[in-house]
Amino acid sequence: MNSEEEFFDAETGLDSDDSCEVSFKDALVFDSKQVTDGSSMKENGVWGRRKALPAETISRNNFSVWSVLKKCIGMELSKIAMPVVFNEPLSFLQRISEYMEHIHLIHKACSLSDSKDRMQVVAAFAVSAVASQWERTGKPFNPLLGETYELIREDEGYRLISEQVSHHPPISAFHAQSLKQEFEFHGSIYPKLKFWGKSVEAEPKGTMTLELLKHKEAYTWTNPMCCVHNIILGKLWIEQYGTVEIVNHSTGDKCILNFKPCGMFGKDLHKVEGYIQDKSVISKKKRQVIYGKWTECMYSIDLKFYDAYKKSEKKTGSDSKKLKQERTCEGEEDDECPEVQETVTVIPGSALLWRITPRPTHSAQPDPWPVLGLMVRSINLRSRNWEMYNFTSFAVTLNELEPGMERLLAPTDCRLRPDIRAMENGDIDLASAEKERLEEKQRAARRDRSKDEEEWSTRWFHLGTNPFTGAEDWLYAGGYFDRKYTDCPNIY
Repeated sequence: MNSEEEFFDAETGLDSDDSCEVSFKDALVFDSKQVTDGSSMKENGVWGRRKALPAETISRNNFSVWSVLKKCIGMELSKIAMPVVFNEPLSFLQRISEYMEHIHLIHKACSLSDSKDRMQVVAAFAVSAVASQWERTGKPFNPLLGETYELIREDEGYRLISEQVSHHPPISAFHAQSLKQEFEFHGSIYPKLKFWGKSVEAEPKGTMTLELLKHKEAYTWTNPMCCVHNIILGKLWIEQYGTVEIVNHSTGDKCILNFKPCGMFGKDLHKVEGYIQDKSVISKKKRQVIYGKWTECMYSIDLKFYDAYKKSEKKTGSDSKKLKQERTCEGEEDDECPEVQETVTVIPGSALLWRITPRPTHSAQPDPWPVLGLMVRSINLRSRNWEMYNFTSFAVTLNELEPGMERLLAPTDCRLRPDIRAMENGDIDLASAEKERLEEKQRAARRDRSKDEEEWSTRWFHLGTNPFTGAEDWLYAGGYFDRKYTDCPNIY
């Protein structure tokens, strides 16, 4: 390898890459195959757990999306009863637990001595937490009031508990903690969904808080906006966009991440770019640049190398930029799925922070229906027949009910929800009937409480103040893992 080739290799913290293109075959820099005690296991902690769902994805043939959504334009969809066929067999509480899929990044942050290095890895974790949404167009089940979900991963060194603490507005609270008292990760989420005619927009209101206990540091951030395009016609596709500000409340440093909207010709689809900024109010000096795609990987690079690369890129790309400006955007008003651009190009001098874990080969089948322009069609022309709802290996395990687990779970755990279980088993009629029964039972319980002037009391979380932001937040009250569930409500 000559000196020029060496210059254009990225530094990954281990061995340099042989190309400037990202390959999913490469190993993770922060190897998730090593747990805290040094023993080895399979990727993502999927060790002896199931690798497939009991039944294939339920077909959406002969169901019209438009018949349901045509009266909902501009409305918040959390108050609209949707047919169960548009769901995936997971509760929103289980979706939240998917934040933990790349927990090795938190373990890595705990092991680093420099606060700047920790911020980079925390930023990568914040991006990885939304990566599982890629191509996941099924709607999770709305949690019932009082519903809970627990997840214990001794091989990954953590346990998590979540609870639906409010129904209107729908608020889900969660709390994850290290089994070795290294970190706590918690937050509450109020997902506001709106239908805008061609798309559904999700605003995940709520703050994520990560505490690294050994370093006495706390980081907070909010998740980006998410939009599912072409709900009525065309090919479904997802983008996330908006500014995510990660604050280290101990040092005052910030990381500003820009989840870029698709843009013209799809050139910015899935891209994330940002920088770490020091605490100085006057200088606000940028110390490090972070870039990549939330669907693939994230890299970090020193600001001077980044600026030098961008300057050289402008010189070499000026002619192609002029050509692009001369083009017209035919069908600009159509919400067509942009062609995915080339994978992330690694800038010389970059360090790999995170790379997504490949999904199972049988997670999804190719969508047989191409973009049909403005041709409106019913859902029977939209059948996607995905084998496993495009679940990750991690997501496949979340609703698994292992032998002996039922007697240990709280009776409110969503693994015990009959509608989700029926859908997972491929019984759409039973799933629909159970969903209607549970929703009516919840409405009847609310009427009874109103009649008796009784307020709902949460079991595992209480409304308080986030100690780092000063904002209202739902905080874990403790006690769940003592396994005392005698006063849990009967919600199923």
